[in-house]
Amino acid sequence: MIYHYIPSNILYIDLSSNKFWVEKRQDLFEKYIGGTGIAIQLLQENCPKGCDPFSPENPIIFAVGPLTGLFPLASKTVAMFKSPHTGNLGESHCGGRSAVAIRMAGYGAIVIKGISNNPTYLAIYDNKVHFRDASTIWGMESIFTVGRIIRENEPGSGLRTIMRIGSAGERLVSYACVTTETYRHFGRLGLGAVFGSKKLKAVVVSGKRSLKIKDSKYYQNLYDEVYNSAVNSLVMQKYHDLGTAENILPLNELGGLPTRNLQTARFENASKISGEVLAQGYLGRRLACSHCPIGCIHIAALREPYGDEPYFYKTSMICYDYEPMYALGTMLGISKPEGFLKLMEQVEKRGLDSMSTGVVLAWATEALEKGIITEKETKGIKLRWGDYNSYIEAVKLIVDKSDGFYNALAHGVEYAASKYGGKDFALSFMGNEMPGYHTGPGAHVGVFIGARHSHLDNAGYSIDQKVLVNRKLTPDELVEYLLKEEYWRQILSSLVICFFARGVYTTDIVLKALQTVGYDLNENTLHKIGEEIHHEKYKFKIREGFNFDDFHIPNRIFDTPTPIGEFDRNFVLKAVKIIKKKIS
Repeated sequence: MIYHYIPSNILYIDLSSNKFWVEKRQDLFEKYIGGTGIAIQLLQENCPKGCDPFSPENPIIFAVGPLTGLFPLASKTVAMFKSPHTGNLGESHCGGRSAVAIRMAGYGAIVIKGISNNPTYLAIYDNKVHFRDASTIWGMESIFTVGRIIRENEPGSGLRTIMRIGSAGERLVSYACVTTETYRHFGRLGLGAVFGSKKLKAVVVSGKRSLKIKDSKYYQNLYDEVYNSAVNSLVMQKYHDLGTAENILPLNELGGLPTRNLQTARFENASKISGEVLAQGYLGRRLACSHCPIGCIHIAALREPYGDEPYFYKTSMICYDYEPMYALGTMLGISKPEGFLKLMEQVEKRGLDSMSTGVVLAWATEALEKGIITEKETKGIKLRWGDYNSYIEAVKLIVDKSDGFYNALAHGVEYAASKYGGKDFALSFMGNEMPGYHTGPGAHVGVFIGARHSHLDNAGYSIDQKVLVNRKLTPDELVEYLLKEEYWRQILSSLVICFFARGVYTTDIVLKALQTVGYDLNENTLHKIGEEIHHEKYKFKIREGFNFDDFHIPNRIFDTPTPIGEFDRNFVLKAVKIIKKKIS
């Protein structure tokens, strides 16, 4: 029986009644491993068909994997919920200490349901759940202040995680995120708004226990192999040195860097806001997630005069990587690092998803430029490319949901365009704002057909650069590439392996690592599990109204050339029809 080695306890919490209980579900963990595989099953079990994302019935599910706490880079937590942003599958992954904290508290998953009568936060310590009054921290503007207050009042530092929302989550901005350990996020699809709808300000988790393995000598040898492979990998070295911010210059050189709402895919000032510039002039420190030897989290130190006093300065520590640099930088035409960092800080402190925020602001800027909206709608704010101060003011109004226009922006770019026009340049794929890759059909088709409509579903941009740059693919061939990668990523996210480490965790290493915790699987079985998890996600999506025939493709992605040239609408339509047939 392998359940001696896997985290099969599931903690259920009902906010409506302030009750909690634990169920052992080794059946799920034996079949679906953990993480994504477990979370989609729990979502199907606990989320009624057609439920409102803001209703008490919409569950928040956190799930970790059997390698968490045992192997390097098995450090993500998977969150699943019904997304208020798309009205369908919500899935977000986060690093930091959340995964190891949940595992050390004794759980493989946590399911949170109901709605609290008053603002609350949960403090989970081993086998006890405390329902804390959060009235004094509800309404605080800064997510950083909230984290500090909880940190000073809760025990268990070290293996403790503090997952919390900002004002955007409280005010139900549909793309509000959940922040953990200050610099990590459950970023996409609006988990923060689901927290807010439940009057749940934060979740604190801490625990300490020993983990069982089958063969300590075998485990130690395999651990060393994985560790050495990670620290000696040139790819992982890149993540340590410059992080994903390194992507700015290569993508710009290729002509795949979305700029000014994708009016072009090259930014003339890319060299001024590159990863190299930030590392040389602003890098304050690097951090790592728990059990990660790489340290890819890059924190900029922004030093500014404090008030009118001479020789008084404040230093803000602001996390950055490629996606925020694209969304809040090149997408808005911002070329000053200080401007990007100031805007990033405002987005972070209020708890917004940076990618959705940047794409929303880019659409609004072009809509104003084209006369679709006027300064009457923007409340006198002159949204202009590169003007980060105007974007800072707009962010505040989005979170405030101050009137019709900003309330529309708080629901995302697809919703805003449906109200005001400009759908052809509203860069949203199935309700989720586009990621920062205009590398070719792989990137865009990958987002359309991906289970989460995210660039991390199947890394289509990588197929563009590695395959399509050398030869053309038919829609059938492209879908085959994308699905193969997406099936495998279901396994990695069920093990909660960081996708940066996908080159380290090969099929052979994964099978060996699973042996240490009692699984006896072969390559064929493993890949079938990945495919089944993917189908389970689509089963939920279709149950909740997803329709392959009901989607809008913004013209802008066809109008702006990619590094491999233009591609037409028919190519995308054929690819979508192919995956529809495969899924059905």
